[in-house]
Amino acid sequence: MPLRPAFPLSLALCLGPGLASQDPAAGSLFERAWNPGAGSGVPGSDVRSHKPSYLLFGRYSDHPNREPHSPTRPAQAVALRHLESKFQVSFKVLLGTMEAQRLSLWGGYTQQSHWQVYSAAQSRPFRETNYEPELMLAWQPQREVLGLRWSLATLGFNHQSNGKSEPLSRSWNRVIAQFGFERGPLALILRPWMRVSESRAEDDNPDLDHYLGHGEAVAILKLGRHTVTGTGRLNTHSGKGAFQAAWSFPLSPEGRALRGYVQVFTGYGESLVDYNWRQNTIAIGFCLSEWM
Repeated sequence: MPLRPAFPLSLALCLGPGLASQDPAAGSLFERAWNPGAGSGVPGSDVRSHKPSYLLFGRYSDHPNREPHSPTRPAQAVALRHLESKFQVSFKVLLGTMEAQRLSLWGGYTQQSHWQVYSAAQSRPFRETNYEPELMLAWQPQREVLGLRWSLATLGFNHQSNGKSEPLSRSWNRVIAQFGFERGPLALILRPWMRVSESRAEDDNPDLDHYLGHGEAVAILKLGRHTVTGTGRLNTHSGKGAFQAAWSFPLSPEGRALRGYVQVFTGYGESLVDYNWRQNTIAIGFCLSEWM
């Protein structure tokens, strides 16, 4: 069954300097994001960015999903406009450390919302919000592998759901590993996962793996004060997948606070209710923090 964490979005946006955009000159991406010594190091109070946090005031889809459905849930007609807004907030909190701080435990939370803010006739509804709490054990190997610095390995449990009632409810649980490599301005994150199975009667989306696959790869390239990110996933058996690209750029000479953000997406699963729906989208807005 889906879980809907009761966490105020406004509080998440004000949790502290850990959610601010990172300075590309500050060193290793993984060191800043995961080394307990890079922050306060105090369990429960050390809050840092996790996935990107952004506000996209304009997101256009060429093919909105106006009848979302799944093999176990009937189609539900919804009135949608092509243009909406999209925002995401994501952070993690240090819960504890061991082995001279090379091993650490983190709690993470990501919330992504799609808001039909331009649909005045429909009272501007939130058509979809995905809630994603997770628990992660992180290790910093700091070893050379094929010319890359292997800087991060994590293993965690992840729940994601949209908090809706039937027939629009969508949810799943995963065990996710994460491997982070870097060299100069380039960082690569490999995120394989294994879905925790459910009985078909309780499963809102039994064919979700068919569209979302069993993992994703993220490439992050720092070009001065600009950041280009690509995220891809593919199920090699079904041929289904998705690719998302993003460009973050400074809006001020310092470029360390609010940044401009452009995001494009093609494929399946931009949100949970759209896991089996293919579309192309483009969005523009502001970035509050980037990957990790």
